Amino acid sequence: MSASTNAHKKTAPHRLSFHVITVSTSKYLKSRDGAPSNDLSGKRITQLVREKGYTVAGRTLIPDNLAKIRKLVRTLVKKEDIDIIVVTGGTGITQSDVTIEAITPMLEKTLPGFGELFRRKSYERIGTAAILTRAVGGVIKGKAIFSIPGSPDSVEIALKEVILPESGHIIKHSREK
Repeated sequence: MSASTNAHKKTAPHRLSFHVITVSTSKYLKSRDGAPSNDLSGKRITQLVREKGYTVAGRTLIPDNLAKIRKLVRTLVKKEDIDIIVVTGGTGITQSDVTIEAITPMLEKTLPGFGELFRRKSYERIGTAAILTRAVGGVIKGKAIFSIPGSPDSVEIALKEVILPESGHIIKHSREK
């Protein structure tokens, strides 16, 4: 790691607050109907964030619906107690997968390296099937937002190997004038 990167990380915030969004129509309908949603990925994100010593300000389960995703993200980026939003699910290539389409136009700054690195690390585990992996990261109103696939393996790769190690560094720069 370069000296300047080390210096930036030292002055980055060490107290961060996350909001976790799970996008899944099937899980949403189960939950709405009173059945357990079995949201393993949302639960794992929450665990990993807390293990790193950060706060989880909230967790929301919503259906695969472009308008609902955008509305929730618009609400969350206005909250002062949230620094980072992690969205899991709805990133595939079926017609119902609209998370990337919902979030990408909202980004003020994109982090193309996030998706590239995430796919590289996915390729190391799953091979050429990584070509189907859609993930996006960026900044909205000084908040970082990451959209990752809904599988528990994707959560492990994205959070442990990419997002959590750089969280403070990203927030530091996203808030500089």
